[in-house]
Amino acid sequence: MSEQATSTLSANRPQANNLLRRDVRFLGNILGEVLVHQGGRELLDIVEQIRETSKSLRAEFVPELFGDFKSKIASLNPEIRHQVIRAFAIYFQLVNIAEQNHRIRRKRDYERSAGEGVQRGSIESAVQDLKERGIAIEDVQQILSGISLELVMTAHPTEATRRAVLDIHKRIAEDVMELDNPTLTYREREKLRDKLLNEVLILWQTDELRDRKPTVIDEVRNGLYYFDETLFEALPAVYEELERCLEKYYPGENWHVPSYLRFGSWIGGDRDGNPSVTAKITWETLTLNRQLALKKYEEKINELVDQLSFSTNIVQVSEELIESIKQDRQLIDVKCVELWRNAKEPYRIKLGFMLEKLANARDEALKGSPMRYNNADELLADLRIIDRSLRHHFADHVADTQIGKLVRQVELFGFHLLQLDIRQHSQEHENAMGEILAKMNIVSNYGQLSEDEKIELLHKLLNDPRPLTSSHLDYTESTRECLDVYHTVYRAQQEFGVDCISSYLISMTQGASDMLEVMVFAKEVGLFVKDVDGTVRCTLQSVPLFETIDDLHAAPGIMKQLFELPIYRQAVEARGNLHEIMLGYSDSNKDGGVVTANWELRVALNEITAAAGEHGVKLKFFHGRGGALGRGGMPLNRSILAQPPHTIGGGIKITEQGEVLSSRYSMQGIAYRSLEQATWALITAARLAKYPQQQEQEIVAEWNDIARSISETALTKYQDLIFRDPGFMTFFKESTPLPEVGELNIGSRPSKRKNSDRFEDLRAIPWVFAWTQSRYLLPAWYAAGTALQTYAGDDEKRMDTLKTMYEQFPFFRSLIDNLQMALAKADLLIAKEYADMISDQEIRDRIFTQIEEEYKLTSDLILQITGQEEILDNVPVIQESIRLRNPYVDPLSYMQVQLLSELRAIREQDEDAPELLREVLLTINGIAAGLRNTG
Repeated sequence: MSEQATSTLSANRPQANNLLRRDVRFLGNILGEVLVHQGGRELLDIVEQIRETSKSLRAEFVPELFGDFKSKIASLNPEIRHQVIRAFAIYFQLVNIAEQNHRIRRKRDYERSAGEGVQRGSIESAVQDLKERGIAIEDVQQILSGISLELVMTAHPTEATRRAVLDIHKRIAEDVMELDNPTLTYREREKLRDKLLNEVLILWQTDELRDRKPTVIDEVRNGLYYFDETLFEALPAVYEELERCLEKYYPGENWHVPSYLRFGSWIGGDRDGNPSVTAKITWETLTLNRQLALKKYEEKINELVDQLSFSTNIVQVSEELIESIKQDRQLIDVKCVELWRNAKEPYRIKLGFMLEKLANARDEALKGSPMRYNNADELLADLRIIDRSLRHHFADHVADTQIGKLVRQVELFGFHLLQLDIRQHSQEHENAMGEILAKMNIVSNYGQLSEDEKIELLHKLLNDPRPLTSSHLDYTESTRECLDVYHTVYRAQQEFGVDCISSYLISMTQGASDMLEVMVFAKEVGLFVKDVDGTVRCTLQSVPLFETIDDLHAAPGIMKQLFELPIYRQAVEARGNLHEIMLGYSDSNKDGGVVTANWELRVALNEITAAAGEHGVKLKFFHGRGGALGRGGMPLNRSILAQPPHTIGGGIKITEQGEVLSSRYSMQGIAYRSLEQATWALITAARLAKYPQQQEQEIVAEWNDIARSISETALTKYQDLIFRDPGFMTFFKESTPLPEVGELNIGSRPSKRKNSDRFEDLRAIPWVFAWTQSRYLLPAWYAAGTALQTYAGDDEKRMDTLKTMYEQFPFFRSLIDNLQMALAKADLLIAKEYADMISDQEIRDRIFTQIEEEYKLTSDLILQITGQEEILDNVPVIQESIRLRNPYVDPLSYMQVQLLSELRAIREQDEDAPELLREVLLTINGIAAGLRNTG
């Protein structure tokens, strides 16, 4: 970028920040008017007094003022307190809207001010970088043909915001964006303000809490909302920009980028621990996905009917188009649409037949008939006839933009819209296999066999063409459901194409037999077939999910064992020698702590890649990251670049969970920017893999040894508290809102795998959610300080090594920066208030002191390593956002502590207080919005 452009942008930054403050102030003032209108001046005065006091305490902690502050909160009568909680919670919703809008504004300002300058992290910057490095067009084509990113939506219960509330947010965001319109008249601005006042009033009078848990189909529809609202347009826009940049820097090539960026979903397919996800629900999910795809194509083709008014009085269309219309007239009995009557406008006539065939695609009675589109390829064929005809009379630009975009959408979304993954716990497969084998008198005690015996038996069964199951046998409900899932997958592949479902994920994979069981079930329904000549056909892949630290250690050996089995290796070959493997960030973090989880995931990535390489297999790693720091959460582009470059060769899958969906994909501009940054990161990572940076192997080996040592110390420190301190579970349950989080109706899935109070059975999501609410954020940083201190001690040379690692070792830098983010969001002064709820004083004082000391040690060491004066000096925008948000989050935290204490005291008397619970849940929503994290 030129110096002039840089200086212009720098000058514009304060102005841009002023616009953000303007929007926050504007929305805050409107909320103030609503508070007065709904609760009188007294309500606004109380809210303002609490806000100002909280702000003063953040500026300078005065014990007397702190005491008065807590007394003021404690003295609020329930009715006022309820409204105060909602006022702060809604304020955060409005601030979040303003910040999201500001992200879009900043990008637009940048593009407007920079002129020919290229924004960092943009698609153009990635392509420009390839060109400036002298990378040839053939190598660019190779890079683009090898990259792959699939973003997978999950229904993990971490989205605390109702759909109705998100709809209001969207309307407010659009109206606030309109404030930037310089052509608005005074009266139009007044009308816009009135409209916003109405929307905030509606928000105030809309219940932010669900009155019931969502059903699985509710969650499916919530996921589809993002395709309907943003992704159907944002995804092709990213491809269009990439092709524009390629044409600019590598002209003369007819660029059509392979489909490297797609979305998938677990919603309606993930049955691990969720009995509500049945085979029937999975089929209903697939049907809803198809319905939305068809609806979007109908919308686009109707737009084309309006646009393609070309007349044969003026242009000569292709003979191919005319012939196709003749065939349509002969084959299609038009019932659903009214054909265009003007015979001189053939495109409109052709599009009418296409609409009829799309409508008929929903009619099972017409399956296989030329009256309907039986698959997306048939729709593409018609679109390409139109494309060629447009070019025939030199309407190239229309073909490139209008038809080209729709062609890309059909290539991306097909008739299945997205790829649905199936997931189930390994124990469910073992139980079903045991029952089936016992009924066939093959073995009566399958579950008791050793791992080697299971592998030998399953390998034999895969090679045996005879079926294992019979419709004449009665199976238990769970086994029947297990089999029904495979029948549903087979039926889905026949109806919607093999791409609709191709991965079957196995939670808690602990041995090769867990993978082979799924293959045997697949064989039962025709998803795995070994022909008479020995050829293997396989359209469903077993995908292991390695979650705990022990699982990660075992993973390379398990995969090597599988690759050495001839029948399994043939199945992988049938899938293009590509194998998907999922790594769990949540459970590994819960099991071993943030430092060890990150290190062990890195080791597993490298060792599994090496094991696969020995057998000529490419790997697609599926990174199961959550939204929160304690579950591997980070910006999408950073999560891609955090992987060792040589491990991305077969592609990447990443989960997109909970509030991440609404924060990244609810607005068109932000969805585009998120996907653009992901594309930049993907191309950058692929370039680094193809042209690796040269570092001395001895230095890298030394850094790896240091990281391993730090990880081992951190694991001991973490597990000493979490697993070996007998008072820990008491501390955790009593000093966090864990029990109450389970009563927030934010997901169809239970918060525990079993009806158990064991730590092992607690899901990682409520584990992280509870620690975040209580402001500890413990899973995201605990044990790091002790581990770093044990290595460095008072040795200046070792501290210098850590500083060098932070500068030059991407893994270590990413780890330290994530720790910074967690420490910045944590607040132990407020966490102490939560700790005071613990009844056992000895447990409370001992464990809290330990946490407090670890927090201070970790903070001090990170400042030494980074050379910063304050935590997050490296990301001032986020540092400032947290600083500005804290005074508004704090009152909600103090009120939550008070409410939890009152609610639990009442419940100990075997009574209940639904209104108190409601207030607790409101504070949970408010704190989640304020910290921009749930789980």
